[in-house]
Amino acid sequence: MPLDSQGLRALPLGRATALIFTVLALYTSSVAQALAHNVTPGDAGYIQEIWGVHIIPFIYLGAKHMVTGYDHILFLLGVVFFLYKMKDVAVYVSIFAVGHSVTMLLGVWYGWGINAYIIDAIIGLSVVYKALDNLGAYQKWFGVQPNTKAATLIFGLFHGTGLATKILEYQIAEDGLLANLLAFNVGVEIGQLLALAVILIVMGYWRRSPNFMRQATVANIIMIVLGVFPTGQQIAGYIASA
Repeated sequence: MPLDSQGLRALPLGRATALIFTVLALYTSSVAQALAHNVTPGDAGYIQEIWGVHIIPFIYLGAKHMVTGYDHILFLLGVVFFLYKMKDVAVYVSIFAVGHSVTMLLGVWYGWGINAYIIDAIIGLSVVYKALDNLGAYQKWFGVQPNTKAATLIFGLFHGTGLATKILEYQIAEDGLLANLLAFNVGVEIGQLLALAVILIVMGYWRRSPNFMRQATVANIIMIVLGVFPTGQQIAGYIASA
């Protein structure tokens, strides 16, 4: 039976926590079979074989990457977790989009690349960082609050670099490169807006629960675990490949 706002209010803390964990775990496991920022074999083959401008396919590929990129979704969730005004949501999401777009476009155009294991480990840590920020850990531990907008921009740059690194591995054709990259980036932003819409709808219902703050603590701890797991995978992969 679908949960409405009344159902969320009535849901006991233990069951609500289990529901939060189940949803996050199932979503993560469904897409974590590929490494962060990975491109499916079919999409990789398509990227390698095409020549010239292909706007619609690259928009599709960009949107698909964002929607299935659990690292992006988790970070985006962390960013908007305690943002209640749409103006604030728009500002932070725009900052992330700018950072992501700049390094993705420039990285591919100029051939900038970072070891995929290293950049994906950093991206996993971005989820951990934001979840800890949501828990107020930095104020408790160090007595300071990092600039959240600057952190969102910086990690946006890393997320874009991760994608650029992966695209460079597939040696996308130079003919039509700029148009295809711009189309891909448009697709990424479309996918981000779709993911954000779902997140905001769910958060809108969830925040009506009187137990939201306690459940939010559990959810952010789960996010830390989900960020640490791929980071450990990438570090292990880097060590094995060295």
